[in-house]
Amino acid sequence: MTIQWFPGHMAKARRQVTEKLGLIDIVFELVDARIPASSRNPMIDEIISNKPRLLLLNKADMADPKVTKEWISYFKENGIHALAIDSQAGIGMKQIVTEAKHILQEKFDKMAAKGIRPRAVRALIVGIPNVGKSTLINRLAKKNIAQTGDRPGITKAQQWIKVGKEIELLDTPGILWPKFEDQEVGLKLATTGAIKDTILNLQDIAVYALRFLQENYPISLKERYNLEDIPNEIVELFDEIGKRRGCMMSGGITDYDKVAELVIREIRTEKLGKLTFEKPQDKSED
Repeated sequence: MTIQWFPGHMAKARRQVTEKLGLIDIVFELVDARIPASSRNPMIDEIISNKPRLLLLNKADMADPKVTKEWISYFKENGIHALAIDSQAGIGMKQIVTEAKHILQEKFDKMAAKGIRPRAVRALIVGIPNVGKSTLINRLAKKNIAQTGDRPGITKAQQWIKVGKEIELLDTPGILWPKFEDQEVGLKLATTGAIKDTILNLQDIAVYALRFLQENYPISLKERYNLEDIPNEIVELFDEIGKRRGCMMSGGITDYDKVAELVIREIRTEKLGKLTFEKPQDKSED
């Protein structure tokens, strides 16, 4: 299965981001803490060039906390400032402002030495669809300014948003790259909800997700679906889940579409616990 999704407004967003770079002090790159590498858009590196950057691992409340710590250490070792946040609950908001000021301290000291009056930090916020940019903006601004939703592709235009007197944010639509070189990246994005379900084959996504759970979170899989043992054959696993959760058709036949929908929905709503779908060592091995 090949997963591609690059609506026209995303191509436009790329051009708009490039045009606004001269106004920006720092880039807030928002990623999904469950897939910190796969939810980073390699196109962003090309676009923002050498601008200072703060990497924000959002939805940290949904991710495996042990693995999140490993990712924060990994990014630090590679010279990238990173914070784990939960924009939905407002956790980590103060640290964003503090860290941004720390990163830009030298620049603002030089401006002060030249007699330039202090001003708010101008930040560009970028990230793939459905990673929580609008929710983050609303939390930082302490009001509902940006439109939010649980569907990717909500934000369609750029807008400047004041965050008190300390930060001015430029929001952008979510940008996915035109082609996934690694199809597993597409599967991870689809599993966590970054790509619209209407363009996907959910059975393929569920197969990927279940195989991942078999290998990495077998106890969570057993407990959620009351399995004594996890079948090696994926069809048998679908059948077992179907029987236990009533995803059956007449004649005792498993409704594989329903099983797929169930598994993906329960992963996204944390019914199988806090999950992270990649580790720093995976990236090192690649």
